[in-house]
Amino acid sequence: MLRIDTVTGVGATRILRLEGEVVGPWVDALGRSCDAELSTHDGVILDLQNVVFVDRDGVALFHRLVQAGAVVVNGSAFVRSQIGV
Repeated sequence: MLRIDTVTGVGATRILRLEGEVVGPWVDALGRSCDAELSTHDGVILDLQNVVFVDRDGVALFHRLVQAGAVVVNGSAFVRSQIGV
C-alpha cells in the first residue's frame, strides 16, 4: 500500500510525501499523480522519508520522473540504493 499526501511547497513547487511501498498498482497511481502535478506546477519534490520498498517498476518510474524534473529527497539509505537517484 502507498499513501500519497500532497503538500503545497514554496512558490509553484508541489511536495508529494510518500508512505509505504511503491509496488504493483501503486506505481501507476503514483505515476498519474506525479504527471498531473508536473503538468500544472513548476516543480515536484518527492519526499521518500516513509517509503520502505520500491519494486522494479517503481524504480523505472522514479528514473522517468527525475528526467521529467522531479526531485527525490529524504529516502533511507536502502531506498536510495534501490532507486539509484
